[in-house]
Amino acid sequence: MNIEIKSRYNKDLLSKAISRYGISPDRVSLLGDFDSFVYEFDRAGSRGILRISHSSKRSASLVMGELDWVRHLVEGGASVSAVMSSDSGQLLEELPDNHGEAFLVAAFTKAEGVSPKPGEWTRDITEQYGQLLGRIHRLSRNYSPRNQQWLRPDWDDPIMLDVEETLSGVDSGVLEEFRQLLCKLETLPKDEVNYGLIHQDAHGENLKIDDAGQIMLYDVFDCAYSWFVNDIAIVLFYAAMWEEDPASFTEEFMRHFLEGYRRESELNESWLTEIPLFLKLREIDLYAVILREFGTNWHVDQWNAGYMKGRKKRIEAGTPYIDYDFSTLAD
Repeated sequence: MNIEIKSRYNKDLLSKAISRYGISPDRVSLLGDFDSFVYEFDRAGSRGILRISHSSKRSASLVMGELDWVRHLVEGGASVSAVMSSDSGQLLEELPDNHGEAFLVAAFTKAEGVSPKPGEWTRDITEQYGQLLGRIHRLSRNYSPRNQQWLRPDWDDPIMLDVEETLSGVDSGVLEEFRQLLCKLETLPKDEVNYGLIHQDAHGENLKIDDAGQIMLYDVFDCAYSWFVNDIAIVLFYAAMWEEDPASFTEEFMRHFLEGYRRESELNESWLTEIPLFLKLREIDLYAVILREFGTNWHVDQWNAGYMKGRKKRIEAGTPYIDYDFSTLAD
């Protein structure tokens, strides 16, 4: 969250937010403040997550679109963190920021458990993961927002993807690779079987495994209309990121993941060969996000430094994010 928006936020706003949900001040604690102010809370024995975002990032209508989609997924039996209503029965509460905009408050049930670490992708968890994403995609095929003003944007809307704006005048080499990639993506068909509302950030850090070995996804703040295979590629992108042998990892992980996925949703084998395009899209997008948020100080953060090391050279050289023949997964 940028400095200007942070400067508008204060303890009084937090106090108003928690009062709307009947949360005691001593039962709430800050978890993070990257895109939104995110808190964990306990209300009458139920643990939840309170998210306070800003209308400059996502409008109230867009956030309502997110919450409406979550409702649809939960009703369809998908294991995603459900929306919790405020004391007045609202899914979204708005708090003016005295600058003509507003902070937007939403609450969700807390996903219990731990996120998987590298080396912890068992066959059971990976198949569950695939089956859950497959169910989400199946449910998305028959989803329409209850209010058309809540319609979420497409993946390349500037509010979702700002690579062009971030890299213009900063990194012409990576920007040119991005533009060439967009030309390729624009040729892909957008039919109702293969294109719909996706999570778009369903990586392992947004996944929890409880004590019973059951998984739950959360944080759908970035949901947008895109190709379903894009969601699959994003899952793989992060799962394979720190693996010493990404190709071998991909072979095992994707076979189990797709086995679960196909229990819930169809996937034409021709789309498997497009996965490298979407891996590259996320690679460049993440590169731009880090530059946008951290500028020349990206090396200070260990995670950022690990990702960015040699990244510009690999992108400009057209090096595949994962050197693997995805057509072999067709069987």
